[in-house]
Amino acid sequence: MLGRDLRATPAPRHIGIVACSAEGAALCYRTVCVEGAQYFGALDHPEVSMHTHSLADYMKCIGRGDWPGVAELMLSSAQKLARVGADFLICPDNTIHQALPWVIRRSPLPWMHIAEVVAAQAVERGFHRLGITGTRYLIDSEVYPEKLSARGLGYLRPNPVERAEINRIIFSELIAGIFTPEAIAYFQRVIGRMKDEGCDAVVLGCTEIPLIMNDGNSPLPTLDSTRLLAHAALRRAAGRKLPA
Repeated sequence: MLGRDLRATPAPRHIGIVACSAEGAALCYRTVCVEGAQYFGALDHPEVSMHTHSLADYMKCIGRGDWPGVAELMLSSAQKLARVGADFLICPDNTIHQALPWVIRRSPLPWMHIAEVVAAQAVERGFHRLGITGTRYLIDSEVYPEKLSARGLGYLRPNPVERAEINRIIFSELIAGIFTPEAIAYFQRVIGRMKDEGCDAVVLGCTEIPLIMNDGNSPLPTLDSTRLLAHAALRRAAGRKLPA
């Protein structure tokens, strides 16, 4: 018999995905569905619901630094997902985690924080100093520094020139599904510099970056925020203890 015996075990928790950009959200969704078999059996995964507003709506708020406005969009998605029965929420977008302080106190459901998941994995794997990659909005923020510092981890951000070019690649290429050798080579150079400056791993802190970078082509071991969040959500849905 394929799948789990619904009579013998309680149903896993329903995962709600608050999406922002399509490529990263699709990778997270696919990871939950395909890799759920590791936790639940062949072809099996928890119930998953996803909602997203237009990326343009998010970018209007982000562009003017209106994080409470971003929070309103996230809360709108959260409310819709609560109504269809989700038990908890994840957001496969690192940048908009800046709005979580405005979201949490009004959210109808609990959230998992992507940077906390990544920090826990870094500690579990014995890393000490992480390079952070992502949009300039994320890199300029304290989303990762706060969570990494709380775990006693050091970190290194890209320099201003690198931030600008990484941001261009993300918004001009990756979110549109354009993946080029030149973009890969640029990330390799940035990550190589981070390695030279003492980093022992790199956070792929935009959920589209794992579409072009991985352990096979990176100068440093990668912490794939998208897939790590998906796996943490699967463990939570299965009722398994998450890393401390």
